[in-house]
Amino acid sequence: MVLRKLSAAAIGLSTVVGLAACAPVVVVEPQPHATDPACADVMLRLPEVIGEHEKRRASSQATAAWGDPSAIVLRCGGEMPAPSTDHCVRADDVDWVSREGEGDTWTFESYGRSPSVEITLDTTQAAGAESLSALSAAVKQIEAQRECVGAEDVGGKAEG
Repeated sequence: MVLRKLSAAAIGLSTVVGLAACAPVVVVEPQPHATDPACADVMLRLPEVIGEHEKRRASSQATAAWGDPSAIVLRCGGEMPAPSTDHCVRADDVDWVSREGEGDTWTFESYGRSPSVEITLDTTQAAGAESLSALSAAVKQIEAQRECVGAEDVGGKAEG
């Protein structure tokens, strides 16, 4: 009798685990230098939650996503951006070049770090400053070689 109850409990637990394992993986294209060891340092320090968005499994090395559907997508392993006139913001001592995307998306790329880290946000679901602040501690694992001139310090207060 006890064995039957344990077996039923084990079947129930394996069903729950099986359903959790079926959660969709976020398909994300990797950056060209995703295998750089610096990206591994970044990935190990990523937060499990940003705002109200939980981290999800992503399909490629050195990538991560938060939210369902994905509100925040991170890709490590890009080329260090060249100096430009694009808008630059600073969050927790990390400089980010910001570019408006299609619809309600914004892309932020770490500036002065090699490899670079790119974050794409759906601004209807996630605040830019909150997301950048949450991810900056991980990105700081890549040593800064340059800084933006005149970067606006968002300090976790501004929207994306």
